[in-house]
Amino acid sequence: MNIFPAIDLYEGKAVRLLRGDYANMTVYSDNPPEFVKDFRAQGAQFLHVVDLEGARDGGTPNLKTIERIVSDAGLFVEVGGGIRSMDVIDRYLGAGVSRVILGTAAVTEQGFVERAVARHGDAIAVGVDIRDGRVAIRGWTEDSGLEAFAFCRRMQELGVKTLICTDISRDGAMQGSNHALYGALSRECAMQIVASGGVSSIEDVKALAAMDLYGAIIGKAYYTGAISLREAIEVAK
Repeated sequence: MNIFPAIDLYEGKAVRLLRGDYANMTVYSDNPPEFVKDFRAQGAQFLHVVDLEGARDGGTPNLKTIERIVSDAGLFVEVGGGIRSMDVIDRYLGAGVSRVILGTAAVTEQGFVERAVARHGDAIAVGVDIRDGRVAIRGWTEDSGLEAFAFCRRMQELGVKTLICTDISRDGAMQGSNHALYGALSRECAMQIVASGGVSSIEDVKALAAMDLYGAIIGKAYYTGAISLREAIEVAK
């Protein structure tokens, strides 16, 4: 299993939200690229970046910061948040991003997902953000009404290979990841599944790795020192 340390961006800063609440935000750095050196030093090969403003409002308000991160990283970088047009996809991939994550657009324009996969193949992933069994959109501020597993099956039918799945109720709460959710999803879908939300201990990492998931995202647990990134990477192997 691969470990993806996460950088969430808001107004050019590295932040974390609690359960997707923009009013409950902690700022960790005014210079997000500074974390990349530490990620590399601890053995990271992958990086997960989210433009929170883009996720909520659309557009690429943090593009310049993301370009700096990508140029400094030397890692496999995936980016999500506000990617709702082919032009934005091309802009990110042209800037050196390895994979883009479609969220709201994957729900509202499934034909767009199909066109993006046809054009860019494995460089397209879909993020499914789950609250109470349904898919949330627009930076988790709206309920799409779609049942989460049915949506995931549809993404597989459209040729999507990688799924980033977030349990919103666990995100940033440091209460452990939803092992039952990821186990059920891995049985339901033959996709590369990345677990996100609540990964807060080495025990979490061990449990997810035992499910043979493709990846797990570590956010707040890294920033608070609850998890050693180096140890998590070794355990995940």
